[in-house]
Amino acid sequence: MAARIDHTTTSGTFSLDGQTFDVDNNVWVVGDDAECVVIDAPHDVDAIRELVGDRTVRAVLCTHAHDDHVRVAPELAAAVGAPVLLHPDDMVLWRLTHPDREPDGELTDGQVVQVGGVGLRVLHTPGHAPGAVCLHSPELGVVFTGDTLFAGGPGATGRSYSDFGTITESIRDRLLPLPEDTEVRPGHGESTTIGAVRTHFDEWVARGC
Repeated sequence: MAARIDHTTTSGTFSLDGQTFDVDNNVWVVGDDAECVVIDAPHDVDAIRELVGDRTVRAVLCTHAHDDHVRVAPELAAAVGAPVLLHPDDMVLWRLTHPDREPDGELTDGQVVQVGGVGLRVLHTPGHAPGAVCLHSPELGVVFTGDTLFAGGPGATGRSYSDFGTITESIRDRLLPLPEDTEVRPGHGESTTIGAVRTHFDEWVARGC
């Protein structure tokens, strides 16, 4: 049973700093026919459970704790019997959405989450959020970047708990060294590659986006 990546998109809202926006979020599920992990749990438990099917869910992995990435994480965890894991530096954001429910465990830099015969290595990439992480699978040739990196540039840094210099440093130091054919699977929008990102990175930094 070879590991694979399943994907769906769910729609909802993102709220922070007194403003609310409509958003479409990618949900990535990594595993084989027997077990999987869910990367982010934004808006729709039923859509995620349909993607999972009858597999055992080993964990719900949160790339960061903005509400459009963790809104249904506790509900999903209860439904599938899996722990919610989050980098501890993002607890300040988690508590804005779930003040009465803690995550079940932590994601730490360098940690490797094993599922379906492949590993997902946790890369702490602050900037969009203090506890933002990316998840790199060398075996699958993929990095799941949440809102740290998109096909069009770094994630947004115009809101609370974010910083442009920090996010560009995270991308430069933690993501650009990955093999250039590594696929970048973000939290919103289309995928790209590390090679394509390298081509445009200095331009993005120069224009501050």
